[in-house]
Amino acid sequence: MVRLPARLAAKLTKFRIAQIFNSAPTHSLIHYVDPAEVLHPGSEVPVSHEKMQEILESRAPVIWIGGSEPLLHAGIGHFVRAIVQSGHFAFLETDGTHLRRHIHEFQPLAELFLTVRIDSSQSAESALAAEGLRAARLSGFFTVVHSLAREDSDLVQLSALRTFIGENDIDGWLISAASTDEAVVRKAAKARALIRSSFWRQLSEHVEGALLSKTHGGELQDASAPAAEKVQAPAREEARQEGVGVA
Repeated sequence: MVRLPARLAAKLTKFRIAQIFNSAPTHSLIHYVDPAEVLHPGSEVPVSHEKMQEILESRAPVIWIGGSEPLLHAGIGHFVRAIVQSGHFAFLETDGTHLRRHIHEFQPLAELFLTVRIDSSQSAESALAAEGLRAARLSGFFTVVHSLAREDSDLVQLSALRTFIGENDIDGWLISAASTDEAVVRKAAKARALIRSSFWRQLSEHVEGALLSKTHGGELQDASAPAAEKVQAPAREEARQEGVGVA
């Protein structure tokens, strides 16, 4: 039975309501961080305390941990735990190939989403990723698949991936554009129609905005602000339901 992340839905709804009624500048729903910028194993200063403090004090409800493969960084378990304990939700994005071996470094908390990049269920890497996802699922973690859409992405393959997600009881599916190219952004928007859950479709848009802003050297911005206005009603509606399928 696929679980609905009701606490995350409620947190995002509360955040957006606060944005609407607060005259202060709006903040992104998602703060992106590459652990390589914070964790420096082997150096005299293994943790950048300044950057760590910046993350912990972020007003964004979601911290997206990506970039260089997070599971290869020593201390990643403590890093994630500190973020969750600060009141944030954490999405730890990995290629999945090391997930099964490193699953013991984490705790299955309601605020942690182990997120695996898979663009096709038929790729060579998807078998290892599937093993990692199953291990995470059996250990009680929330699991998410993140797919990057490109101009040549095959919607038929993505449809097959949707079946894969359903068969493996994965909790969420995010689809975002791999670049800011107009054709790629359009393809990503079209691909998101495959996601049955409105909650995950709209969260995909926030993820896309945050990742593309970071990739192109800008500050994290809520590039999907119009969609953000719509996150409240679907989140409230889906929070009333139990066992809603997302694939």
